[in-house]
Amino acid sequence: MLQFGPLRRRAWVALLSQLLRPPRPACTGAVRCHSQVAEAVLTSQLKPHQEKSNFIIKTPKGTRDLSPQQMVVREKILDMVVSCFRRHGGKRLDTPAFELKDFDIAGQFDPMIPDAECLKIMCEILSGLQLGNFLIKVNDRRIVDGMFAVCGVPENKFRAICSSMDKLDKISWKEVRHEMVAKKGLASEVADRIGDYIQCHGGVSLVEQLFQDSRLSQSKQALEGLGDLKLLFEYVTLFGIAEKISFDLSLARGLDYYTGVIYEAVLLETPAQAGEKSLSMGSVAAGGRYDGLVGMFNPKGHKVPCVGLSIGVERIFAIVEQRMKAFGETVRTTETQVFVATPQKNFLQERLKLIAELWDAGIKAELLYKNNPKLLTQLHYCESMGIPLVVIIGEQELKEGVIKLRLVASREEVAIKRENLVAEIQKRLSES
Repeated sequence: MLQFGPLRRRAWVALLSQLLRPPRPACTGAVRCHSQVAEAVLTSQLKPHQEKSNFIIKTPKGTRDLSPQQMVVREKILDMVVSCFRRHGGKRLDTPAFELKDFDIAGQFDPMIPDAECLKIMCEILSGLQLGNFLIKVNDRRIVDGMFAVCGVPENKFRAICSSMDKLDKISWKEVRHEMVAKKGLASEVADRIGDYIQCHGGVSLVEQLFQDSRLSQSKQALEGLGDLKLLFEYVTLFGIAEKISFDLSLARGLDYYTGVIYEAVLLETPAQAGEKSLSMGSVAAGGRYDGLVGMFNPKGHKVPCVGLSIGVERIFAIVEQRMKAFGETVRTTETQVFVATPQKNFLQERLKLIAELWDAGIKAELLYKNNPKLLTQLHYCESMGIPLVVIIGEQELKEGVIKLRLVASREEVAIKRENLVAEIQKRLSES
């Protein structure tokens, strides 16, 4: 199970610190996105309670250096995530929690509308990253607690049993049951009652079925959770993502601050080729409703309803890295579009004038920092770096007032009038 709790907690501490005390230099690290409406709500709700904050922000440990190839892959993942957040009205906020990308909606809104949007965002990001088939498991902490109560779990064992239950996606029910009974002291008949529920998963029909369950319907909080899940399924159907959502009674998200709906995205397939070792990485995104978390850090306990999601960027990065190794894929480490080359000596000045013209036109271009580079060396460099176009200038081209344009992939060469070169390059780049 992908645990986001401590990092989400630190991120909200950072947010509250900015709202409750004078501005300070922004922390380095990843970017948290939340809606502009949420920011306004938070600010208006917290202003009357402003006091000096004692929050301490700690920088997370466990960083690692990344190669240029790894940086390109990671930035593409982050760009996909952030662009989706922006599409949903997200606004940037720097936090030290660089391992994750989070999206939070804070404020008092009608039930399940922001929650459903969080699920939609997860679907958009995971579909865009093309990691393979995925499923988002949903449950509600009120249903979990209500189920424990009607099954006879002592209240002081709720969290311990919750932790065991959350392992059902990794080990069998037999092993989970053994842990509940032998290691955590739960009565065997109580464990069996729990087992009747937590092995169930489905869609809105399962929600309807549990409404009629004689035991679970005795719990008011479970019925509240089921009511919200029914509404949630109505909204995700309208969003066109219902087939990606599964009501899973084994999902517990063993974190105390969740108060309502909880969810976790898992990969169902891996990008490995047939016969190769599985690249399964478990959950890649998760979140839920945590209406009491902000109040925990406010001196007067002022509550702000919140729901959010976290994308496991580092885990996704590891999956993409392994997939690239499995398929032998390479990554361009430069965005250079055009390389300026010459086949002859003493043409540095002409190359510099030419590349300045390309830069001034907004074209990404480079050249070798040598007075007299060999043409073959220059062309090999372009092929190895994946640069699509080469412009070549020499004595003949200078005499005729043309520039030779070489397509690196096909090695085709055409002569272009010098005054038309920029327009021709821009045309070709726009078509590629």
